[in-house]
Amino acid sequence: MNVLIVEDETMARRKLASTLTELYPDIRIVGETGSVSGTIEWLGNPDHKADIIFMDVELSDGNCFEIFRQADIRAQVVMTTAYDHYAVKAFEVESIDYLLKPIEPETLKRAVERCRGRIAASAGQGAASAGQNTAPANSGTAAEQQGKSVRKRFLVKLNDTIVPVLSADIAYFCSEDKSTYMITRNGKKYIVDFSLDIAMEQLDRESFFRISRNCIISAAAISRILRIGSRYRIEAEPSTSFDMMVSRSRTDDFLHWLEETGTL
Repeated sequence: MNVLIVEDETMARRKLASTLTELYPDIRIVGETGSVSGTIEWLGNPDHKADIIFMDVELSDGNCFEIFRQADIRAQVVMTTAYDHYAVKAFEVESIDYLLKPIEPETLKRAVERCRGRIAASAGQGAASAGQNTAPANSGTAAEQQGKSVRKRFLVKLNDTIVPVLSADIAYFCSEDKSTYMITRNGKKYIVDFSLDIAMEQLDRESFFRISRNCIISAAAISRILRIGSRYRIEAEPSTSFDMMVSRSRTDDFLHWLEETGTL
């Protein structure tokens, strides 16, 4: 796996390269740059290929976001910085992770594994697409067809770390005690700084449904649906600490969503 390191501090660049090759012997550092102009030049060379780019935000001649405006970046990008206020911009350019300096080996490993997972998934999708006919014009998600922006990833704070969570990895959102929580399919629970209303506006309506004022469920997290009188209770994976009931006013829409999406 080929890695480009974009970092203007020599010691930080050497440390990152050393740690990466120590943790992953199969990684090759194929390039090192320390400026916006130098990185754009490196990326513009057709002989240069990187699978992952570790990119510092503040470089010797500006910040890295200028690179995205001038270069075609197809590699997985991991932002590295001493500041957390660039997190939103990092999300906007679809960086896969956001590491705060000093970079700990565990967070570095997490970033590399995320990149590897994304690269493997892209390769699988490419192979599948090659064997299929051209998709029909209306094959996008419902939200995309309506011109809405579907969010692929959310950035959440965990202590001093910014953690990117793929929408596909989210099991459900819930509101408890005036706080909103995101629960992932592997059971991790994060507090988020936005409401369920805002979350629902950005989620794929084929994959997520708001079953009540206090809960949004992912189709992938539903393990069983029980009918209790005129209402429905959902059993989810991971299990919940509360009864996940579908509101009466949303029942018809919920059943229609199940049929349309083929959830069960």
